[in-house]
Amino acid sequence: MGQLTVPELVAALGRADEAGRRTLAGLVPGERLPQEDEDPLTTTALAVRLVVAAEARPELAETLRLWLALVPSGARASTANSIAGDTRISGGAVQAGEIQGGVHFHDHGRQRSGPPVPRQLIPGPAHFTDRLPDLAALEALRAAHRGTSPLTVVVTGTAGVGKTALTSRWLHGLTADYPDGQLYADLRGHSKDGPVRPGAVLGQFLRAFGLNQVPASLAEQAALWRTVTAELRIAVHLDNAFSAAQIRPLLPAAATALVAVTSRNRLPGLSVDGAAFHQVDVLDPAAAVELLRRRLGGERVARESEAAYRLAQLCAGLPLALCVAGARMAARPRQSLTAMTRAMSREDGRLGTLKAGGERAVETALDESYAALSDETARGYRQLGLPPVAEWSAAVAAAACGFTVEAAERLLDELIEVNLVEELGPDRYRFHDLVRLHAAQLAAAHDSSDAREDTVRRVVDWYLAAATAAEALLSPSHRTLRRDYANTPTGVPRFEDTSTALAWLDAERLDLMSLLTAAVDRGWDATAWQLVDAAQPLFLRLRPYDLWVETHRIGVAAAERAGHPEGVSRMLTTGGAGLRNSARYDEAIDWFTRALEDARRDGDRRVEAQALHGLGQSHRLAGRLERAASLFTEALALREEIGYGRGAALTRLCLGDVALASGRTTEAVGLLTRARDALLAVPDPYDAARALAHLGRAHAAGGAGDFATAERLLRLALSEFVVTGSVHWQGRVLEMLGETAKDRGDAERARDWYEQSLARYAPVSPSDARRLRERLEAPDAG
Repeated sequence: MGQLTVPELVAALGRADEAGRRTLAGLVPGERLPQEDEDPLTTTALAVRLVVAAEARPELAETLRLWLALVPSGARASTANSIAGDTRISGGAVQAGEIQGGVHFHDHGRQRSGPPVPRQLIPGPAHFTDRLPDLAALEALRAAHRGTSPLTVVVTGTAGVGKTALTSRWLHGLTADYPDGQLYADLRGHSKDGPVRPGAVLGQFLRAFGLNQVPASLAEQAALWRTVTAELRIAVHLDNAFSAAQIRPLLPAAATALVAVTSRNRLPGLSVDGAAFHQVDVLDPAAAVELLRRRLGGERVARESEAAYRLAQLCAGLPLALCVAGARMAARPRQSLTAMTRAMSREDGRLGTLKAGGERAVETALDESYAALSDETARGYRQLGLPPVAEWSAAVAAAACGFTVEAAERLLDELIEVNLVEELGPDRYRFHDLVRLHAAQLAAAHDSSDAREDTVRRVVDWYLAAATAAEALLSPSHRTLRRDYANTPTGVPRFEDTSTALAWLDAERLDLMSLLTAAVDRGWDATAWQLVDAAQPLFLRLRPYDLWVETHRIGVAAAERAGHPEGVSRMLTTGGAGLRNSARYDEAIDWFTRALEDARRDGDRRVEAQALHGLGQSHRLAGRLERAASLFTEALALREEIGYGRGAALTRLCLGDVALASGRTTEAVGLLTRARDALLAVPDPYDAARALAHLGRAHAAGGAGDFATAERLLRLALSEFVVTGSVHWQGRVLEMLGETAKDRGDAERARDWYEQSLARYAPVSPSDARRLRERLEAPDAG
């Protein structure tokens, strides 16, 4: 930026928001800042005085240039504009040197289809000061980016220095530059439960763009993420990162994307990926005092300016420590700042650590804030630091503390007031990771081992009850097994509908897995396998294959240790389904075989039939049709004998599929028709639609195929799968329609169906998408 000019400053003053105008007021003490609606001459006079002062004071000139660089650009004096190169324009646009009269854009009912644009950034801090050089440095890195890959900026610094606050402030100011979305993930790099795995974050990001079925392997997930983001202008905030390896799979593909990584570690490994780095330091004394002034008010700080300066020193310039200390003082308007500084300096050795600027500074501030809590609030604070969950609702907090939900809400309000708890949104709360550690350390010091275990157990029981409630709504035909609660959970959510229940399971999946680990570590084996069992709808509907298999391995071992044969059987059969669906057929057969042997030993005929059915499905997918037919026949006889109607219908559906694949068309039509009728009567609309799809293909098979009936049935099945929300089966039915058109000799229509099928498969099944692409590229694709 060149020489400062009066028009430039006048325009910037008119564009600046309230925070920006307060910032300028701090840069030029003694000047009265004009209000937005004041006489323009007043603003111009101030701009003239600023330019004159800047000519005599180079440091003021530089500061003003930084301030100008951060003010939103707004309207410029010049009306010139141009479009060149590879440019994309979304929505209505006018490019003109001069326009006479009015310009109007009309939107005649156009609405955005698909999921809303993700805007996931966490709120910026209420009190933000200084950091102009940091913001300008980050903008300079963005302006200098000319690469063919996304810009990755790594923001590093000591714990509590304000990395997340700075990055959030920066990204919130760039919303217009990233119209396709802004994403956020807490990678929990320093959580006591270990960092979040990249696959879990990729699933979160892909679902934010409407892709509800995520591939099993990390490599496929990362490849799909790159495909989805290849042309998007998005910003991604990866908070609390632990390592470069954790970050790499999360990088989008587009050169127009921005990835901001915040970490206590420097992450030099990302330099090979072209990352830029910015180190955040503590606030200087003046900025630290300014942060206190904004929190406590100018008059109070002015009355005890020396004590305020001393308090800023004791907090080592760490914004977290300053905010906690400021919150305590704000809650006690009659207490002097001098008394606060004496309290923070009291213990031997504490001052030296504070001067070093390490984490002890935060601990000191937290100690003082904690000391001012009431006994009940202090106990609640300690208890909230124990459960291994990243975020909580008021109901979870109530479970942890043994409170009513109303009492927990009051507790959270008190902790929010003193900056010990962050409010993320409606009924969503969390600790800063250092605060969580502080609370847990205090619990270890003040509460008995039994009391701490009881706290964690109440939360585990609450999640088990909530997941079981979701399971009952999502899978009413799935037999609910025993639930062993140490406590009777209260405040368990009552889900309004299936979509709400599934959304809860999806949002809580990481915490459910953390609680599973906690249960195993503490020897609560019955609870461990039951948590896995309660999460079945998550596995069946959203298909996170790696999580599906991993949790069931844990569940089998836990059920064995608990001495629960019914739990072992359930883990083997539902875990075998995960192995089968992720194409690990031989391992799935091993699991189902073991379940079969156990069921025959124990005389459990229902589980025996389930294991036979699972073995049949595994052999069918592996291409062993004769063996599959034999197993399905045995399972069908047993299910009919014990009176399990829905199970018999599902096995009959599978027998019809095998008969169709073996060329026995008439037999297939009879089996599939009977299966569909029985499944509609249950009712089981999803599996009834599966039977209808196979029935449609059966009508197209044979020498004299009834193609009109086949297409009619397949179109009906497609509409039913749209209603049930199964994208994968929509792709499968569209592929069947293509096969039917090809059998009829209509190559052009077949290709059209295949292309529609590919569009459905692409976001949910890379292997099927790859197969469809190969089919379309073949010479006889039609």
